[in-house]
Amino acid sequence: MNNPQPVALKEWAVAVKALAEGRQIIVLRKGGIAEETRDFQLVSRRFYLLPAYEHQRMELLKDDYQDRLKDTLKEASPDRVRISVCAEVVEDIEIYDMETLDKVRECHIWTDSFAEERLKWKKKKPLHLLILRIGRLEHPVDIPMRDAYTGCKSWVTLEDGLQENNISPVLSDAAFQEQASRIHHLLNL
Repeated sequence: MNNPQPVALKEWAVAVKALAEGRQIIVLRKGGIAEETRDFQLVSRRFYLLPAYEHQRMELLKDDYQDRLKDTLKEASPDRVRISVCAEVVEDIEIYDMETLDKVRECHIWTDSFAEERLKWKKKKPLHLLILRIGRLEHPVDIPMRDAYTGCKSWVTLEDGLQENNISPVLSDAAFQEQASRIHHLLNL
């Protein structure tokens, strides 16, 4: 991941924390309002996760994650952002209906109502359930917060690049496979 202009997926800081702790291996994406294509597209299968603090709201999180939101807000800085994890997309599953989305409700941090809201936005477009293999950077990197990183968009190019870094999987192969198999089972895949 030592690309001179690496790409990052913006995700709620509280979700990045859950991924970094191995509490979940998925994100649910529909695309940001400012997306050029007006929907979510997977621009890279490998990317960094850029913690985003915009739009995070306690009432949109399951009870167990509401205090974690408070912790992430303490880490927020208007001038810098910390990159501590990267991801590789193992699978991109498109969800079109509430029945399918309900099957994975225990696999993510969001309330049922917020997950449903994400599904219903742009009804004709699928909600992307990305199964991610998460890696932790040996040395987290603080980068300047650029205007290009703000706003309602999924992907950003990290303008300053990132130094070469050793990466360790957050979950063992067996633990990751167990969670991925559980998702497949829940979705009847």
